[in-house]
Amino acid sequence: MAGAFNSLSISWALVLLALSAPLAVVAGDPDILTDFTAPELGIGPGNITGEYFTFQGFRGVFNRSAPPHESFNVTKATMKEFPALNGQSVAYATLSFPPGSVNPTHTHPRASELLLVLRGALSVGFVDTANKLYTQDLAFGDMFVFPKGTVHWQCNKGNDPAFALSAFGSAAPGLVSVPLTVFGTGIDDTVLAKSFKTDEPTVQKLKAALTPPKA
Repeated sequence: MAGAFNSLSISWALVLLALSAPLAVVAGDPDILTDFTAPELGIGPGNITGEYFTFQGFRGVFNRSAPPHESFNVTKATMKEFPALNGQSVAYATLSFPPGSVNPTHTHPRASELLLVLRGALSVGFVDTANKLYTQDLAFGDMFVFPKGTVHWQCNKGNDPAFALSAFGSAAPGLVSVPLTVFGTGIDDTVLAKSFKTDEPTVQKLKAALTPPKA
């Protein structure tokens, strides 16, 4: 298994290129009128080198024999981490799933997501605007698309680690975490209790577990 995974690490760049082509066609980012957007640091186009168009944040990701964390972890290459993507209508993320971990329910308001399983197996799903649930069990080499703006998730139900690569049709796809947005942003307890047909003590317990720590 390790040998197969290491061979994938050699050709990951080809995978990135293959994933980017269809997403760029349907991307929703505004078109730019230049080849690329120069950095906003006073650097003129004549002083830009190939380094500006290079992202090294994925180095070593595909050579790991196991996820480096005990819970789900993501490494992003969006416009925030890789400014050269500004105006290019594409972004990427590597997803690392230890056994039993989950990427909780969330949405990307500005992009569809195309996920490729690079190692292991994942159970995935999304809910459309008609509240219909779509689920699928994915194996090594399988791909799955999450339509733009839909609530979706990925889960590793197996006993082995899993890795995946996601491509997005936007340089800034955005992320709205359903649990954190609902219970971690200070929405009134009464509103949440009535919305979920439960009591306020239950809401307060969920808030305590999901409210982000203060900086």
